[in-house]
Formats: sequence, structure tokens, C-alpha cells
Amino acid sequence: MREPLAIAVAQPVCESYAVAANASVHAEVVRAADARVVVFPELSLTGYELDAPAIAPDDARLAPIVQSCAQAGAIALVGAPVAGEGGAEHIAMLAVDGDRARHAYSKMHPGGAEPERFAPGPEPVVLDVDGRRFGLAICKDLGVADHVAATVALGVDALLAATLDHAGDATAQEERAVRVAAEYGVYVAMSSFAGGTGGGYTRAMGRSAVWRPGGALAARAGADTGAIVRTVLP
Repeated sequence: MREPLAIAVAQPVCESYAVAANASVHAEVVRAADARVVVFPELSLTGYELDAPAIAPDDARLAPIVQSCAQAGAIALVGAPVAGEGGAEHIAMLAVDGDRARHAYSKMHPGGAEPERFAPGPEPVVLDVDGRRFGLAICKDLGVADHVAATVALGVDALLAATLDHAGDATAQEERAVRVAAEYGVYVAMSSFAGGTGGGYTRAMGRSAVWRPGGALAARAGADTGAIVRTVLP
């Protein structure tokens, strides 16, 4: 029988391009979250700056997050531009644990101006943690039915999404999350930037949340930066 597992979604304060400062904030969030898995928004280490340099998983600036994950026994899913194969670059999730960071997932459906620099990721990804299977998504991925279906088909307990939207777009993103939870009977955890994040996002949505299988709301943050919400999967 599996033990209960706590997941948290966070909306940290972010300074554009300031990877070291943002990593320190991420580390503080991990220590405060009291969760096994902590999900951060899209491009959380750089802000939504599409010209920010790619971050290598072994970048020394990520050391505070590795250390905090070791102390908390946590895995942090953080957002960064990352170099892929053949010179391609991706909007990605790095999975950070107490030993290291690694490139876990690349956004498969870049939108807006993103394709001018970033290539689509190659395939859906599931992250295994303590016998749980977590499907990964970044922003627009959550609204692409084929992507969600392909990810859930891999066998998942929850879909973890790193997002960024303007404050006025809150309804659309939440409707996507509820639809996935209801249609597939899985948890959906959505981490959403709050406050200013660069790239024209002077007032991001916030409202990071977790929905239960079936679509009922389990926990939700407000619109302010710094919020963390937590849910325990039975």
C-alpha cells in the first residue's frame, strides 16, 4: 500500500534574468512547502524572458535548490530555458532532488513568439516518485487535448503543470485543468506565476491550484506572489 504523498504548487517572487537570486527564493519555497514534490511556474528561474541564456542542469547557481531538496526530502520541478540535442533549445522543467538537477521535460507546444527560439519537446514524460506517476505539462500543453491524452495514456496519478497567464486569463486555464481532472480522473496541480515576470507580464494570474480526480478543487492560492498551496495524495 502506498504512503500518502504531499504535492505543492508555488508562485514565487521572480526577478528577470536573475538566476542566482531566483534559485535562492526557490530554495526557501522548498523548505517552506513541506511537500515531497514542489511545482514551480514556467521559466521560473529566469522569468518569462525569451532571450534568457539556457541553463545547464549542472549550473552552480542551482546549488541552493539541490541543498534545500536534500534537507526537505523533496523534488522541485523548476522552469528554465535548456539546451537540447543538435543545438535545439527548449522551454523545460528541471527536476531537482537532493543530489542534482536534471532535464526532465521539454514543452511540446510552444506558443506565441516562443517558436522563434524554442523547439518543441520530443515526447510526453512521466516522472516516477515513490510509486506515483506524474505526467508533466508546461502552459499551452495543458490545453492541447492530444498532448494530455498521450500523457495520461502512459499511466499517471496526477498531471503537474507549470504555467504563466495574464490575470485576465484565469478562467480559461482553470477550465482546462478542471476538464482534465474530470475527463481522466486524475489530480491536476497547476503552478502559475503571480506578479510581474517579464516578457510583458506585468500582472500574472497567480491562483495556483490543485484539483482532485473528478474536478473538485482541493486547494487554491490567491493572486499574490509568495503563495504556496499543498495537497496530500492518499
